[in-house]
Amino acid sequence: MKRYWSRLLALVLVVVIGLVGCSSPDGLSGNYRQDTLDILNILRNTLELSQDSPDKTSQQALARQKINDFAARYQRNSSVAGLSSFTTIRTALNSLAGHYSSYPNRPVPQKLKNRLKKEFDQVEAALKREA
Repeated sequence: MKRYWSRLLALVLVVVIGLVGCSSPDGLSGNYRQDTLDILNILRNTLELSQDSPDKTSQQALARQKINDFAARYQRNSSVAGLSSFTTIRTALNSLAGHYSSYPNRPVPQKLKNRLKKEFDQVEAALKREA
């Protein structure tokens, strides 16, 4: 009977570890196109917040986390590395992440906002072409 319980416990542990290991803790779906559109929406919403908005810091923290998650998931993915949408979104993400890390308490300058909005539009157009 003891042998039966130890095997059952081992099987349950394997199933639990397998399920936990296969889940996506970063909140990204693994679908590059959908993940890119989702991060664009989050970043646009974050950039449009006013400086005195009460949830500005939480939105910026969410944006930084999503930037890190996106980079970690797709940085070494060779199937998306050559896409023009990927290179453009990486440029935009690096610019915004650089601003957030260098100037965490300062608002995003209008010049950077304009450039990011232009790059976001280019990414959406490239995603439509690549689809």
